Amino acid sequence: MTVTVRPLVAADWPALWPMLRDMGVTAEPPEAHHARYLALLADPRWVFLGAQGGGELLGYAAVQDHGPHPRGGDEHRTARLHDLYVRPELRRGGVGRALLAAVCEWAATRVRHLEWQAHRERAAPFYERLGHRGEPCPQPDYPTFQVHFPPRH
Repeated sequence: MTVTVRPLVAADWPALWPMLRDMGVTAEPPEAHHARYLALLADPRWVFLGAQGGGELLGYAAVQDHGPHPRGGDEHRTARLHDLYVRPELRRGGVGRALLAAVCEWAATRVRHLEWQAHRERAAPFYERLGHRGEPCPQPDYPTFQVHFPPRH
């Protein structure tokens, strides 16, 4: 199956909502989560990317650009990958790889650093298979991963 990655839009909510629930959401009503999704879609610091194949949403990634660093401006601008999710039955099929590549492509045009944490057993092995190395962080079960991009001129 061919996988394409594109920015998600408001109409993607019905396909996205089960994935968000599977990742784990707060006890707020679904309407509150939907309203937050719509607000984040309208915020230029956020991007939701969706992997699509066979006319279906296969997974998504949510990334936030934290904006200029207070002391280093854009030289140390950082984005955070909050979520990268692939439907369980499709894992190990290239969907996650396509999403992470699209996240890096998006981040490279905006920031100098992309960072995220991943559960040591459930998610970190995926990133390690792609050549990324997690570093210890205060939450020992969630190593920190980083990608550094060259300066833009």
